Amino acid sequence: MNTTTIVILLVVGLGLYLVSLYNFFQTTLTRIKASIQEIGNQLKRQADLIPNLEASVKGYLKHEKDILTMLADARRAVSGAANSSDLGKRSKAAGMLGDLLPRLAVVVESNPELKGNTTVQGLMEELRDTADKVMYARRTLIDLSADYNIKVVTFPSQIVANLFGFKAQPGLTVADMEGATSVSASETKSPKISL
Repeated sequence: MNTTTIVILLVVGLGLYLVSLYNFFQTTLTRIKASIQEIGNQLKRQADLIPNLEASVKGYLKHEKDILTMLADARRAVSGAANSSDLGKRSKAAGMLGDLLPRLAVVVESNPELKGNTTVQGLMEELRDTADKVMYARRTLIDLSADYNIKVVTFPSQIVANLFGFKAQPGLTVADMEGATSVSASETKSPKISL
């Protein structure tokens, strides 16, 4: 091979590499937007399910105003977030419903009329399923954003990102957990089991 052939092969190889990086950035941005849309779709589904659950539970839980209030608050938050493009609002609403479901499950378990009601059980199962789908969509968004952002800041893909104006994506932000991320020394010890 002569020098001209080698130079041509290097230029073609570099061109193919640039095209593949550009396509990676475009594809990942599209997938990030689709993940955000999926979170919105699942929140909309939750917003549609909550009023049905609320109506079913109202007949049985006239004395459980706290649960009805929590359902109403969750419905408002999820409805507002489902129609919003604000990712933080969507994340907060999903977390709110995630907090509500275990408390509602305890009330349903302790109330025989509700526990035996197939409508309430079915709606609870639908809400759990939807909460799982929201969690999966959030995980997908986090993973896609991380992969994309790594490419944006690492060499040599950083050159292509800067050349075509690709910027880091914010991903998913969560509310401050007020120290939930700190672990004490006693929490890291292995449990002792005596038989």
